[in-house]
Amino acid sequence: MLVDVAEARSLGGYRVRLRFEDGVEADLDLGELIRFEGVFESLRDPARFAELRVDPETGTIGWPGGADLAPEILYVRATVAVSGRTRGRGGAP
Repeated sequence: MLVDVAEARSLGGYRVRLRFEDGVEADLDLGELIRFEGVFESLRDPARFAELRVDPETGTIGWPGGADLAPEILYVRATVAVSGRTRGRGGAP
């Protein structure tokens, strides 16, 4: 199931807050995911990284210059982050 990114906001550094169309919301450190080479090389500069935006046509985040990330990968990471938060607070897994 493909779930599009509905909102994205830079939190500084390589961290972002993502909200998906089904309501899942999570803060992710994309510095752990991106290899800063090729089309992603310019994003090594946190100011350039902060230029991220949601592309409604592709349903994911992207940057000027054509770099983007697959929404499926972002969604999996977001749901894992949310699941970890729930377990950490004593909630059900």
